[in-house]
Amino acid sequence: MNHLFCEPPGKNMPKAQSQLPHWEHFDHDADMGIRDIAPTLAGSFEQAALALTAVITNPNTVGNTRALSIKCQAPDNELLFLDWINELIYQMSTQHLIFGCYKVKIEQGKLTATASGETVDRERHQPAVEIKGATFTELRVYRNEEAMWIAQCIVDV
Repeated sequence: MNHLFCEPPGKNMPKAQSQLPHWEHFDHDADMGIRDIAPTLAGSFEQAALALTAVITNPNTVGNTRALSIKCQAPDNELLFLDWINELIYQMSTQHLIFGCYKVKIEQGKLTATASGETVDRERHQPAVEIKGATFTELRVYRNEEAMWIAQCIVDV
């Protein structure tokens, strides 16, 4: 399990390890899966974004010198998740940025977020791959039996 917070967990953070927001990667042929688990839908989208960053570099090496506002809208949570991840990939690619901190709000199919990071420094960040896009393969957004939100998909690397 990978736990990474933009700020230290607060008093309201669940105490059990399984209840902490976290992300993980899973293998899929030549590509990579990102999966996240969090108590809220917005929190799961934040963790997925961290998993995306971790496909490229260690998120702990990313500074927060630049913030970008991002908005997405979709008719369901799965399409919203795919739009969110693809928008992050697009912004990182076109603006030569890497993000390490995400704040997400989701209301009625509308996502508003701030992604914070910095310009890619090839020596310090040592990007492992360039992600081409998020795919519909293994795309799922759901609540598990412990009422935790899980969102996942495969990213094309």
